[in-house]
Amino acid sequence: MEGLFTANNVWMMVCTALVFFMHTGFAFLEIGLTRQKNTINILFKNIFIITVGLLLYYLVGFNLMYPGEFNGFIGSIVPGIGAPENGMTPDYADGGYTWWTDFLFQGMFAATAATIVSGAVAERMKIGSFMIFTVIYVGFVYPIAGSWKWGGGFLDELGFYDFAGSTLVHSVGGWAALVAVYLLGSRIGKFKDGKPQAIPGHNIPLATAGVLVLWLGWFGFNGGSVLSADPELTSLTLVTTCLAAAAGGVVAMLVSFLKYKNLDLTMFLNGILGGLVGITAGADVMTPESAILIGAIAGALIVFAVSFVDAIKLDDPVGAIAVHLICGIWGTLAVGIFSTNPDHTFMAQLTGVACYAVFCITTSFIIIFTLKKTIGIRVSEKEELEGLDAHEHGMDAYPDFRLNEH
Repeated sequence: MEGLFTANNVWMMVCTALVFFMHTGFAFLEIGLTRQKNTINILFKNIFIITVGLLLYYLVGFNLMYPGEFNGFIGSIVPGIGAPENGMTPDYADGGYTWWTDFLFQGMFAATAATIVSGAVAERMKIGSFMIFTVIYVGFVYPIAGSWKWGGGFLDELGFYDFAGSTLVHSVGGWAALVAVYLLGSRIGKFKDGKPQAIPGHNIPLATAGVLVLWLGWFGFNGGSVLSADPELTSLTLVTTCLAAAAGGVVAMLVSFLKYKNLDLTMFLNGILGGLVGITAGADVMTPESAILIGAIAGALIVFAVSFVDAIKLDDPVGAIAVHLICGIWGTLAVGIFSTNPDHTFMAQLTGVACYAVFCITTSFIIIFTLKKTIGIRVSEKEELEGLDAHEHGMDAYPDFRLNEH
C-alpha cells in the first residue's frame, strides 16, 4: 500500500510539472501569433499570471474551490491553507496523493483561465487593468466556478461531468475572453471597410513550438486528472487525448484547405488545440473511436469559429475564443453523447454549460466594464501603433545589438 501511495503521488507531481510547463507553451504561442513590438508585454502577463495565481490560490482559491461541507454555491474565504490530520497519508484522497500535492496540482490549473484571456486581449489592453482583472478572476471567480463541480457543489449533484476542465478551465477563460474582446474593440487596422485584415504573427516557428509544448503539457493536464497512477485509466486517458489532438489538427487543416484553398499552418495548430480542449471533459470515459470523432468535429469547428468571430467584428489575435470557448462547449456536450458511462446525460451537460456561461459572462463583464469606466482598459492610439513594449515596459524583446558596437 505504501509503495502504491508513493507511486501515485510521484505521478501526480510529474503531472503538476507538465501543467506548469504549459505556461511556456501559452507564452510561445501568444508571442508567435502577435507582433514583435508587443512581445515583452505578453511575456510579462504570462509571468504575472502564474506567480500571482499561485499566491492567490494559496490565500483564498483552494479553500473556496474545495470547501468541504458547504451550500453547493460558494464556500467560505479562509485565508491560507493547512494540511488536515490525515493529509500526508493514504487516507487522504483514497491514496492518490497528499494534501500538498493536491494544492499544487490544482493551483497550476487555476492560472490557466486568465492565460486564455491574455491571448485574446493581446496588443491593446492596458497592463494595469489586465493585472487587476487577473487578480479578481483567478482569485475568486475561477475557484467559485470550480467548486460547483470539482468541490462537490450543486452541478456535481445534478450529474454534470467535466473530467479535466473543457468547461471549468477552458470555457471559464473563454467566456471572459469573449467579454473582454467585445469591450476592448479591435486592434487598429484589423477591419477595413468592414472586412477583416490579416495581422500576421511575427514568429510562427515559436507558435508551433508553443503548440507542441501545450500538447506535451496535456499529458499532465488530463493524465493527472485521473488523480492517481491507475494504469488502465491513465493509459486510456492519454490515448484518447492524443488521438483527439491529432484528429483535430488534420481535420482543421483539411477543412481550412477546402474553404480557403491554402494550407494554413496556424489553422493546423489551432485545430490540434481544439481537439485537446474538446476531449478534456471526457477523456477518461471515451473510446478511442469517439475521441477521434470528438477531435475531428472540434477541428472543423475551429475553422468556422475563427471565421465567425471575424464576421461579427471581434478581434481575437490568437483564436482563443474559437479554441477554448467553442471547443470547450463542444467537448462538454460531447460527454452527454459519447460517454461510456450511462449516468452522463446531455441535459446535465447542457445545464452545466448554461450555468457557467451566465456566471462567467456576468462576472467578467462587471469586472472589465468597471475598469473601463474608471481607469480605462485600452492603451492610446500612439502606444498601440508604436508597441506596448516600449511604452509600458521600456524594453525591446529583440534589441539590435549592432547599435551598441563601437
